[in-house]
Amino acid sequence: MAYSVVSHHYWGSPGGGQLVCASAAVALDSVGLEPILTGTFKFDPGRYVDWYGIDISRFRVYTLMPVNIKAFGLWTRLYMWRPAKKVLDNYDTRVMFIDEEAYKPLVGYRSRGLKIVEYVHFPFEVVVDPRFRGSGLAYGEDPYIMERYGKFPMNIYWGVFTRLLPRYLRENPFRDADLVLTNSRWTAGVVKMVYGEEPVVLNPPIPPNMAIVGSPKPLSDRLPLVVMLGRFSEEKRYHWVVTELMPRLVREFPSAKLVIFGGATTRTQLGYVNRVADLARRAGFGVKVISEGNVINELDEEHQVYLRLNAPRAEINETMDRARVFLHATINEHWGIAVAEAMARGLPVVVHRSGGAWSDLAMNGEVGLGYEGVDEAVEALAKLLTDEKAWGHYSGKSLGRVGEITFDKFVSRLSELVKRLA
Repeated sequence: MAYSVVSHHYWGSPGGGQLVCASAAVALDSVGLEPILTGTFKFDPGRYVDWYGIDISRFRVYTLMPVNIKAFGLWTRLYMWRPAKKVLDNYDTRVMFIDEEAYKPLVGYRSRGLKIVEYVHFPFEVVVDPRFRGSGLAYGEDPYIMERYGKFPMNIYWGVFTRLLPRYLRENPFRDADLVLTNSRWTAGVVKMVYGEEPVVLNPPIPPNMAIVGSPKPLSDRLPLVVMLGRFSEEKRYHWVVTELMPRLVREFPSAKLVIFGGATTRTQLGYVNRVADLARRAGFGVKVISEGNVINELDEEHQVYLRLNAPRAEINETMDRARVFLHATINEHWGIAVAEAMARGLPVVVHRSGGAWSDLAMNGEVGLGYEGVDEAVEALAKLLTDEKAWGHYSGKSLGRVGEITFDKFVSRLSELVKRLA
């Protein structure tokens, strides 16, 4: 039996990286390379059916730790190579798919015939290497990094990670791997800036349990809702939305309401939920926090901002099908799976003019609307909340774009790329 390894630092919660790796496992299995899943902490593969509609429960799993810890996500990246090494030492492994750069101890296995496929979500090297200061992406410059790791104590946590990273960081993916993939044209440009070569762009797929709607409800049958989706964390900039954007939007369109769906299971995430709720109240909004186990029923006059924690997919889809527009506030988002999921429901999207969400989902304005400052964001949202012709145009564009990034197409493309390595 020939095997493959799919190595990811943290399999235990849903996210874009987990979706890519689960999809990669299916692709490798389809070409006769039985995947073995490796990671840092123990996880339940059965959850992937609920999260994505992908069954990876039949595959072997090797982890460094026999427990699941919802913390130290950055540091887990530094040691994910250890369980992968155990598999490489004990199985006839032909291909390793890995979506982190800290695999220097495994590069030597290529001399034994191992083919390495690296999937780059974002090259951390550009953040920590002093050569790239002034690029707008280095530590101290990139809003995506600074929102999360710029303040105490997270700056200490980040500092330890960046000091340890060189011990395990492969030197150059185009020399140390046999195939380099990335999630978006924007990320490909960053990789080229760092290494002088451009990786193959393979967009993450729409999860197979995310149905692409055939005939979305028209604007006139929808509520004046702006929807957001993503874990509750600083870089999602929900605090900016409730303090800067929403006060201006309701002046333009008084009946507008905001629903934020987000994962919140850690103390840090729950603290951020409380912060956003408090800021929204100070901005003069009625706020309703809806915890896991409850649902959003009817929207009322009393509340303009709804924070929905850990909602099931069916509820998210139902609310998107009643909403008029999807907003994404992250700056330099490397891909934006939440944006793609909203597009699959036929929602027009408004995203920051940066990152992969802009280059590969909104397609630089061809498919979705973009903004840089708050005034542009308000203008785009107001347009899609009120203009039926514009709404229909961008709804159709959303559906057309996500039809190109289905799960089956991802599996087929990756399978072909892996076959060429043989």
